[in-house]
Amino acid sequence: MEARYNREQKIKGRLQKDFDKDYAFFEKALERSGDMVKNVFYAGDEKTRAVVIYVDGLTDSQTLQDFVIRPLQETDLSEQKERLSFVENHVLETVDWKDVETYEDALTDILSGNSLLLVEGCEKAISLSTKNFPTRGVGETTQEMVLRGPKDSFTESFRTNTALIRRRIRDPRLKMEHTKVGERSKTDIAICYVEDLVEPDLLARVKEKIGAISLDGIFDGGMVEQLMEKNPWTPFPQFQYTERPDKAASGLLEGRIVLVVDNSPGVLLLPVTYGMFFQSGDDYYTRSLAASFARVLRFAAAIFAVGFPGLYVAVAGFHTEMLPTAFLLSVAQARTGIVIPIVLEVLLMEFQFELLREAGIHIPGQLGGTIGIVGGLIVGQAAVDAGLVSTIVVIVVSFTAIASFVVPSEAFGAVFRLLKFLFILVAAVWGIYGYLLLFAALLFHLAQLESFGVPYMLPSVCGGHLDYDTRQDEYVRYPLRYMKKRPLFTRVGRRVRRRQSERRREH
Repeated sequence: MEARYNREQKIKGRLQKDFDKDYAFFEKALERSGDMVKNVFYAGDEKTRAVVIYVDGLTDSQTLQDFVIRPLQETDLSEQKERLSFVENHVLETVDWKDVETYEDALTDILSGNSLLLVEGCEKAISLSTKNFPTRGVGETTQEMVLRGPKDSFTESFRTNTALIRRRIRDPRLKMEHTKVGERSKTDIAICYVEDLVEPDLLARVKEKIGAISLDGIFDGGMVEQLMEKNPWTPFPQFQYTERPDKAASGLLEGRIVLVVDNSPGVLLLPVTYGMFFQSGDDYYTRSLAASFARVLRFAAAIFAVGFPGLYVAVAGFHTEMLPTAFLLSVAQARTGIVIPIVLEVLLMEFQFELLREAGIHIPGQLGGTIGIVGGLIVGQAAVDAGLVSTIVVIVVSFTAIASFVVPSEAFGAVFRLLKFLFILVAAVWGIYGYLLLFAALLFHLAQLESFGVPYMLPSVCGGHLDYDTRQDEYVRYPLRYMKKRPLFTRVGRRVRRRQSERRREH
């Protein structure tokens, strides 16, 4: 135990300015690691020793050989008194380097894909940016498909993702503060914001929460989201996840903060309101009337996805007097020969749909979608022919399934698929009264929920009190020329989106 403590203390210590001791430390720290390369060589004077340490597979070894090792082997360092400065300014043929003074920083840089250069007689080590990660190229998004607009998507590469954002906002006020999270993984994370649009209190709160993250390994933005959210028990997401760089850039111009996490093929936006989950990427690239119709359709689909099966159970099982006579007779005829209760009918078909959906996700390639469609048709028809369920239940479940996929955000749509089971069970016990009370409880929960101090139901809740009006981009979308204001969480004094001179030219 004491040996382990001493080793950890030494890792946090500073380099000893002795080539033999420093190299011996790295040899010990990186032993039994077959992917570590330690290339020891002499400078041009054939007296001065040097070593380059890097991870094979994460580093561009050819660049290292051509612009670091070769120039050193051709340079006489024996007469140089300020050896470190001479090597950095007159020998190295690479522009991206920094001095390293502690063992911990040196090891983190090596394991991050950089190369470490130790030169005998230099008081500091040199970290060289020679990263060459194995990554996939920029492709199309798989979750947020659009008919019109950019098709590129974030990837697992940290630097590629920040570049995709910077490509869209060419403003020096766009800041990207880098830090690391994870005690052992040392995962890179970038806090992106537009300096004059973000609220300072919001930025300070986000930095405090990121600094408080304490976990061995962070491998995706979803882990960061769970560790930073205020209410971990609510099913509703308190961050917005997106694979689309244009959506991230749009959020930044609204005063929001974007978190880019290494190894994650998407970014996190905060704060968030419920209405943002109904906004699609191509809403702003098509005509306002078409976009407004699609958005109203999504809100209606969300209500159906949550409450339609439960409403059918409540009405058909308890309150048949609410149905018109002709429709009631149709329901009774459809249920002729069905021996199980209505609630078991609905639950059986809903569970069957969820099983097919889960199987379709894990079956590779196009076969997954085929299994879902064919399995749904075969199992549904077989259940009707066997007298287990009625045709009306199949219609209700199918309509609910389609409605749940209309919402652009997969995380928000998953909440609806979860809540529908709660509505079905409550309706089966207390009928329409329990159904309505549960809807009221759900609205109350959403009303008290917030994302980093911003009400989740804004502007439906607190909008008037906070002098906030977003009717231009909420349930419908106005033409772009009339969308003049940024949201409430933009910095005070910067909420006007368009300049006065632009408005005068229109008139």
